[in-house]
Amino acid sequence: MKLKHPYKFGKGYEKPVAYFSMEFAIDQPLKIYSGGLGFLAGSHMRSAYDLKQNVIGIGILWKYGYYDQTRKHNNEMDALWQERHYNFLEDTGIVLEVTIDNHPVKVKVFYLPPEVFGTAPIFLLSTDHPENDHLAHTITHKLYDNNIATRIAQYVVLGIGGAKLLEVLGHEVDLYHFNEAHALPAAFRLLEKLGSLDELKQKLVFTTHTPVKAGNEVNDPNLLHKLGFFNGFTIKDIEDLVGFENGMFNHTLAALRMSKIANAVSKKHCEVSRDMWGGFEDVCDIIPITNAQNKAYWVDDEIEKAYQKKNDKKFLKRKLEMKKALFELVADQTGKIFDPNVLTIVWARRFAGYKRADLIARDAERFERLLNNKKYPVQIIWAGKPYPLDHGAVSTFNWLVHFTRKFHNATILTGYELGLSALMKKGSDVWLNNPRIPLEASGTSGMTAAMNGSLNFSTNDGWILEFGEHGKNGFVIPEVDTNLPEGEQDQHDAEHMMQILEEEIVPMYYDDKAAWTTMNYQSMEDVEKYFRAARMADEYYKKLYDL
Repeated sequence: MKLKHPYKFGKGYEKPVAYFSMEFAIDQPLKIYSGGLGFLAGSHMRSAYDLKQNVIGIGILWKYGYYDQTRKHNNEMDALWQERHYNFLEDTGIVLEVTIDNHPVKVKVFYLPPEVFGTAPIFLLSTDHPENDHLAHTITHKLYDNNIATRIAQYVVLGIGGAKLLEVLGHEVDLYHFNEAHALPAAFRLLEKLGSLDELKQKLVFTTHTPVKAGNEVNDPNLLHKLGFFNGFTIKDIEDLVGFENGMFNHTLAALRMSKIANAVSKKHCEVSRDMWGGFEDVCDIIPITNAQNKAYWVDDEIEKAYQKKNDKKFLKRKLEMKKALFELVADQTGKIFDPNVLTIVWARRFAGYKRADLIARDAERFERLLNNKKYPVQIIWAGKPYPLDHGAVSTFNWLVHFTRKFHNATILTGYELGLSALMKKGSDVWLNNPRIPLEASGTSGMTAAMNGSLNFSTNDGWILEFGEHGKNGFVIPEVDTNLPEGEQDQHDAEHMMQILEEEIVPMYYDDKAAWTTMNYQSMEDVEKYFRAARMADEYYKKLYDL
């Protein structure tokens, strides 16, 4: 199979680029993603198609996906891994070979044509090949496998397998764009062909997502070498090339040293990244290209029409209809019937400690007063998938299961994937986002909530710093002194959150619907200006690719 790009390229988007990502959130049926990294990649591929950019995506076909979030007998969460089969993917017949732990591993290649979901062409790699042994088969079983050797093998398949795929396709690209550092072995495949770091740098660009140094992956170079991560280069070769940190290979640092340029995913994240890596030698420039989402995929057409015509009556009517659709699922999952006329707050994203899903319930008595207010009733819904071995995050999810049981107007849902995400953004009045600052690199869920007439209520972090104007297009919790102990930071944020809810959000929703609708229109206008993925995909070309 030789690749003939299936569409004519848009003006200014002719330069050929290969985009490598461990996960792509393309559409609900294709379960090869876990969270924000995949949501970004999916919106990028959709907008690349909309703009007719000369981009192809390279990823992995995860046989068991990330995991299916289910429930135990007591409603606590459980994780189910089940085989996935897709009739819309084409088996290209291409079989690649990569070397992992001195063993040859066969890699099959599947193709997602643009017309299926409206994306740039995407190739997905799989080790599900009859000539592979069981261990090799498991490499592409689970996204982010908890076994470190398996995870490194996944990077080898994505990177070296992806680079070899381009060679087999006869598809010469000017740039390899790594969405995070997972595909780094591709750089060592390229280095073998090009011969020098200077030439390699002309071919690599990199998107970094992690806002804390501890979150950047570090591994023993001996293990990486044994597993084939360095594509045959010796450990000394690699140390001379990119250096080690305390004898360890830092994946992000290596990517920054081998790339022509890198982008952070928001302006604040760019500042944080420059501070984090600025003290290291030979690191490429880091620029901000703020994450965004594909509006055509996410927005409800009816609410968009009402907003365009500034028709308050139709806007509020459609919002009620979208809330009813969400509440049907709430009733089906939890046995609780919610009222579409009641102010509905949604907290929905990956469960992780710093995202603080339970912050609103920190003062349990005050939270109960909020939920039991007869004059100004409130409903709240949580959802999100923790990493299944993040026991703290799983524990928070399960605590909320039990905590909300006694309330008729609070609940938690399972199965937070693209479909449920869209339903919750459309069916919420308030989109609650309260990460501990400055740990949210960007966050994007609030963008698509805003597109669907849901007001952001957030701590001032990530993309919100470029969007939020308190009382004008949403509500922003005042910034805390980040030098305080975490407990005091949490107390500050929880106190201000409840105060804003009690004194501003809830009364406005019930007593001043005109102001509420006006704020929604402003929010929709402001998110339209800058947070559509078409702007992001365009900036990739202008600021990363066309240098």
